[in-house]
Amino acid sequence: MARISTFDDWLDLLKQWQKDIGLDHDLIERFMPGYTFEAKYGELPTPEIYFGNFKGERRWEKVMEIPDQRMRDAVLNMVVFQGDTEFASNEQQRFLVNNAPSEYDLASLVRIMVEETRHGYQMCHLLVSHFGSEGKIEAQKMLERRAFDKKNRLLNAFNEDVTHWMDFFAYTNFMDRDGKFQLTMLSHSGFAPLAQSMGPMLREESFHMGTGITGLRRIAKAGVIPVGIQQKYYNKWISGSLDLFGTDHSGSAQWAYTWGIKGRVDEDKTEEQADREHLNERARGQFYDEVAKTVERVNEVNVSPTAFYVPDMRFNRKIGQFAGEYWTVDGRKLTADEWKTYAPTVLPTAHDETMLADYFKNPDWIAPKGTSAA
Repeated sequence: MARISTFDDWLDLLKQWQKDIGLDHDLIERFMPGYTFEAKYGELPTPEIYFGNFKGERRWEKVMEIPDQRMRDAVLNMVVFQGDTEFASNEQQRFLVNNAPSEYDLASLVRIMVEETRHGYQMCHLLVSHFGSEGKIEAQKMLERRAFDKKNRLLNAFNEDVTHWMDFFAYTNFMDRDGKFQLTMLSHSGFAPLAQSMGPMLREESFHMGTGITGLRRIAKAGVIPVGIQQKYYNKWISGSLDLFGTDHSGSAQWAYTWGIKGRVDEDKTEEQADREHLNERARGQFYDEVAKTVERVNEVNVSPTAFYVPDMRFNRKIGQFAGEYWTVDGRKLTADEWKTYAPTVLPTAHDETMLADYFKNPDWIAPKGTSAA
């Protein structure tokens, strides 16, 4: 495919990508009439960098103001990875437009897909506007990768299909919550256009997480799908979300902090000195604590005597110090052979998918939106 030369060229690719995943103009116009994609840049709380080795200096407005090529490359890489996840999530959820449980849920899905697309749009606007020919190439590649068929999205967690609404609500509560953490950390960036992009994205992300937790509560309130099956999808996406915080003792996280590119999630609120060797671990722990609070919110309306839980942080990990190890949801270490028997009892199986398909035939499998407890 010929390389793009302008942002208008990229917009043509975006239209084709939307058709490929089923998010066509008619569906958007039905629920979001008059919506147009645009780049949104918010206000900065301060013009200065407030962490890392460049603390006190003015934020960089242009790429060439960033003092070092390695730093410029790091910013480019972060923009690419963030944008890739936004487009990937749409691809993962593409089937859901065909089986929404209600008109309200379909409207919520379309809004989420449109806003995630806008987030990818925002990152590509940064790439094309600030990073020259390399940025244009990366913006084009963003729309050429696929979470399906090719399965070549940059993070493996974003190459897995989300084919039904049990998956979707768990995904939007847990995976999008990780997204909130990542966007918040980037909101502190010393590269001003990146930091300015985060405020509007975070405001939109809050609706996505709200859709997730409300959906999980509605399912628990309905009491049709057994808690044991629901829990498997919690386990799947919580463990996957924990992996998204990256490796432990991460050198790249240390450099990103040192260079003032990516801060801690509470960088503007804490006076705690940064432990630069454990930045990912700290963020992962904060995320884990927040996830536990959302699960408790589900338990508040759960009609079953069996409570939902958050699996042990070591469970089902593919990235970090526990990758390649086998742990139960309650923190017991297993052998590889023991894991083969254990995993199907706590993670979704083909049999669970078949059972879910039957439960979805019951129109009461999810409580209506607006019930007092949902």
